[in-house]
Amino acid sequence: MLRLFTLSFRILSLSFSVLLIGTSCDAQAPQEPTSLTATESDAATSDDWPRFRGPSGMGTSAATGLPLTWSESENIVWKTELPGSGASSPVTYGDHIYLTSYTGYLVPGQDRGSLDNLQRHVLALDRASGQIVWDKAVAAKLPEEENIRDHGYAANTCVADKSGVVAFLGKSGVIAYDHQGNQKWQADVGSNTNGWGTAASPLLVEDLVIINASIESESLVALDRATGERRWQAGGIREAWNTPIIVTADSGRKELVVARHGDVMAFDPATGDSLWTCKTGISWYMVPTGVAADGVVYFVGGRSGTAALAVRAGGSGDVTDTHRLWTSNAGTNVPSPIYHQGHLYYIDYNGSIAYCADAKTGEVVYQERLGRFDQVYASPVMAEGRIYYLARNGATLVVAARPEFQQSARNELSDGTRFDASPAVDGNRLLIRSGKYLYCIGRQ
Repeated sequence: MLRLFTLSFRILSLSFSVLLIGTSCDAQAPQEPTSLTATESDAATSDDWPRFRGPSGMGTSAATGLPLTWSESENIVWKTELPGSGASSPVTYGDHIYLTSYTGYLVPGQDRGSLDNLQRHVLALDRASGQIVWDKAVAAKLPEEENIRDHGYAANTCVADKSGVVAFLGKSGVIAYDHQGNQKWQADVGSNTNGWGTAASPLLVEDLVIINASIESESLVALDRATGERRWQAGGIREAWNTPIIVTADSGRKELVVARHGDVMAFDPATGDSLWTCKTGISWYMVPTGVAADGVVYFVGGRSGTAALAVRAGGSGDVTDTHRLWTSNAGTNVPSPIYHQGHLYYIDYNGSIAYCADAKTGEVVYQERLGRFDQVYASPVMAEGRIYYLARNGATLVVAARPEFQQSARNELSDGTRFDASPAVDGNRLLIRSGKYLYCIGRQ
């Protein structure tokens, strides 16, 4: 999966998933277009992390008191073994943590199994203790891919709100549960599959669930949050593993933005009508999720050539010549960026270089070679002026969110599996998911 993945407590992001595949803005950054996002306006507490990359979808948190250092014997509040494996990221809402896993087939460290026995699990864990509260098994709709490189069959992160939780399971559908685990509805968004898997995560916008079904039907699909009925569908979404974001243009217009192979595209989130497109100059699939600030969206992606760009929102039609602000060859193929105080921070998916770029110009402020760090599929999170970069081997690099590279700590976890999920901020704790365990990390 190298190729396509390669191809990507309480408050806060593929996914993946890679392929997975699937980093931000904070209180001081231009305010993210979250007014349309039900998961933020309806959050049960101020420290819920209810969707991929947190309340704003940008990977940042206003939380304080997070741990700086940890190990397998230090600052582990609890550690819960999960059924099967997975690369989806944890989300939190109220008393629960939600995430998915898969069993029955191609689980790392187990016998190959049979595709007929493949099933996904939608899990609710107690936020205080880590105990599994409920586990809903969903049989795979066959035929499925006989092999998903790297990340497996559970890479799409859930989204939660006051009504419950929504899980996207690729061709097996979109399923909504209430907080007690009762299924409310199930919807089909397409039946195609891909050798790199599916990884984009659901987004709640007002009374809609937005699904990037690029793999399943090459489309964006909007479902009714209460019933699962299809409200609109927009086609042409190809080679797009990123989770859509909501952006506020200077005019105040809300725009649903996603990147596909070759273009950034914006839609009216209520109707699915096309608003604008912009050429990226990136010759690869698009895995990292975008970030936005001050009416500008930023995307990174690709493995060579042009690998990052900035586009001002608010245009109409093809805005490549009028609204594309800059492009850069400094980007990353899998993890998403962080936006903070006028700068973009991101790490190469090979784990070899950490970047800081000026958001106004795209000019690289620093590119720090990291030496032996390992590949990075997880998108970073930022809190207390620190950026947490999690590598696939369980190492976490903690770097100051400032335009001069400063490493504050390096922490190690190892359990014999890969760490492909993005961390979540849970109040003054971090949730880190491996292919086997969910770790709760906090100051002890």
